[in-house]
Amino acid sequence: MSAFRKILMATIAIATVAGQAYAQDVKVLRIGLDGGENEADQVRRTECVKPGLIAATGVSEVQIFPSPNYNGVIQGLLGGTIDLAMMGASSYASIYLKDPNAVTPVLTTKQEDGSNGYYSIMVARKDSGIKTLEDAKGKKLGFADPDSTSGYLVPNVSLPKDIGMPVKQFFSETGFGGGHENLVLGVLDKKFDVGTTFGSATGDWAQGYTSGNLHIMVTKGLLDMDDIVQVWKSPLIPNGPLMVSNKLSSDIQKKVTAYFADLPKTDKGCFESFTGGGYVDWTPVDQSFYQTIIDARKSVIGG
Repeated sequence: MSAFRKILMATIAIATVAGQAYAQDVKVLRIGLDGGENEADQVRRTECVKPGLIAATGVSEVQIFPSPNYNGVIQGLLGGTIDLAMMGASSYASIYLKDPNAVTPVLTTKQEDGSNGYYSIMVARKDSGIKTLEDAKGKKLGFADPDSTSGYLVPNVSLPKDIGMPVKQFFSETGFGGGHENLVLGVLDKKFDVGTTFGSATGDWAQGYTSGNLHIMVTKGLLDMDDIVQVWKSPLIPNGPLMVSNKLSSDIQKKVTAYFADLPKTDKGCFESFTGGGYVDWTPVDQSFYQTIIDARKSVIGG
């Protein structure tokens, strides 16, 4: 057995099996989508996993449930109406702080350089004259979503160290864009002067880097990187987890995780579609991988 598989199986072995009696008879798997981008595009990118999950688990149907915001999926995972989702680390932290036994993080994405992280990136319109944080002082800052790691939590932790004061004192006003895609569109439409989104911060700027929201928007033709500038970049953030509900039986959890773990090899195109592109494989993870984000969320947001 490979080291990867040993770690993977160990991760699943510690999952809580509460609700197992219900889960043994599960006929439908429900995937939650967090509203980070246009709903139709998110659904389209996710559709490809449905046949494979049905074959791997024996369920009769896989359903996709898009939410207009992150919190809808968080509540679904907490309440047992969503069975699996891939979200940012802060969303997992929110779930863990409310119920540490609700979900198990099993996998996260890996970049070509072997890293498992990304960055919060603050952008502004190129024609705004804003090129540095100092230029952004007194301007309107847009966040992506209150439950976004790169679009809210990390900027609120890291920005004060770089600007020397609380965020609300430095900027004239803050607001939310309604997800990463809408946030960047809001900057382009002058709803915000600057806004926080995410990317790998490696690769070709013109392509929106190798992965992340900027890359996805460029790929979809929604963004010309020549129209924006990068104003600020955070410290490295751990890539978000694929989470499975502990209301599923341990057997189903193992089958779901094994299906996704093999996806880069069995269907590279579907893997790229599901993850948004720019990743080469998965890395097995557990709760400890996200402890710093859990601690940061508890400190900044409280839950």
